[in-house]
Amino acid sequence: MKYSIDKQEKYAVLTLEEDSLNSIIAPELKSEFVFLYNEGVRNLILNLGDVKFVDSSGLSSILVADRLWKNLGSFVLTGIQHEAVQKLIQISRLDSVLTIIPTLEESIDYVFMEEIERELNADVPDETN
Repeated sequence: MKYSIDKQEKYAVLTLEEDSLNSIIAPELKSEFVFLYNEGVRNLILNLGDVKFVDSSGLSSILVADRLWKNLGSFVLTGIQHEAVQKLIQISRLDSVLTIIPTLEESIDYVFMEEIERELNADVPDETN
């Protein structure tokens, strides 16, 4: 599997440098997600800019990342440029489950806004007691 990782203080960007996210690549991608999660990466942006095809195994790996980061921080899917990938995500209704943002720059902005919101919410005392 060819990919690159850009780790920053508040997020990491994993750019998949493959044409297909399929059953051959998905297990290794899942392992990389678990590694990044265990490493303490709070926010992950998955850049699919090069990906032209995704199968059910690929969707499964994306859902693993979404599940891992659900309570830790943010998981963002970005760079989806190919119609086949967009259609599969829409047909599987994952566009209503996943955070999908068009560009990497917008995704980074989104992560920073989410971080600010989490910090603000952590500072607000719970008044339900």
